[in-house]
Amino acid sequence: MTTTTRLFLVRHALVEPSARLTMYGTMDVGLCELALRQEAAAYRWLAARLPQPARWLVTPLSRTRATAAAIFAAGYPETPLETHPELIEQALGEWQGLPHDTFFQRLRDKPHPFWSISVEERPPGGESFADVIARVGPAVDRLVEENAGGDVVIVAHGGSIRAALAHAMGVPGLAVLTFSIKNLSLTRLEKVGPDWRVAAVNEEPFTLPV
Repeated sequence: MTTTTRLFLVRHALVEPSARLTMYGTMDVGLCELALRQEAAAYRWLAARLPQPARWLVTPLSRTRATAAAIFAAGYPETPLETHPELIEQALGEWQGLPHDTFFQRLRDKPHPFWSISVEERPPGGESFADVIARVGPAVDRLVEENAGGDVVIVAHGGSIRAALAHAMGVPGLAVLTFSIKNLSLTRLEKVGPDWRVAAVNEEPFTLPV
């Protein structure tokens, strides 16, 4: 019998307005309080959509833990949260926290149309997107090994979710940066025996029955 292990990756909720004016990367910024109230239907959808029981993981950044707490408050049974640093967002090093215009002036390479930086460019003291894939891939493999035949919910970031997609698909970073990964969207990866299957990318509550 073939064993299937399922990963449910949720991108954290929208961050506070002041943080959105900067390239916040791995800065620990809070969620937008107005969006938390306005997105009640999205949290209810996630609470109903995510599997029970499941192992729940967050990153060291509080926006992922706060997003998980909001899903629990919307009806999903509260579950212990494990923190996994390997699933954190791309670190922007010395360029982190810069206003958008200043950040783009520092770039040496042309950024990707749907990401703020090219795949290979590494900010001083930070990571390239290729580095993120190299970090996230082994972490995802370990989770599959530890949870064979089970379900894992991961509340993470746009960069780390795309990195998990790149790993599962066996493609370079340039290919997966074309995927839209919106706040509170759900991406589903399945490991079926030795093979990866992408079950869904960027599921959103307003495009599916609630």
